[in-house]
Amino acid sequence: MSQELSASRALQVGDCHHVDLPMRWGDADTLNHMNNTVYFRMMEEARMRMLYGSGMALPSAQGFILAHASCDFVRPFTYPCDVRITHKVTRIGRSSLETDLILGKVGDDTGAYAQGRTVMVWLDYGANCSAPLPDAVLRALAAVCVPAGQG
Repeated sequence: MSQELSASRALQVGDCHHVDLPMRWGDADTLNHMNNTVYFRMMEEARMRMLYGSGMALPSAQGFILAHASCDFVRPFTYPCDVRITHKVTRIGRSSLETDLILGKVGDDTGAYAQGRTVMVWLDYGANCSAPLPDAVLRALAAVCVPAGQG
């Protein structure tokens, strides 16, 4: 992790990270609805942009693994559109980070199209067991998130 990306403020519950991604034509079924698997791919892309954006070196001797991912499909996205994926930190544990996700359509303020949840666990890959979340990781993630209450 690069030194210049480490912020002094640590990640906090309520912090958010936003990513806008385009729905591609090939993401749709014959009704122009986004395929259910694409929701998970978009959540994954947004998660990776948050992690790589924080300056994390991936892969490394330690890092996050995805321990849980879920999605509730509220209403369909239809092609064409841009999808805003928001990760909101809901819990920071000794070795885990939990987020709620909202998938919304850019330019549409009528509410969520999908809601999800993820749990990431900090893992020591060599020992194959969880390890405490490093303070430097929490500071780096805070640098790419909007502080709680501001967005």
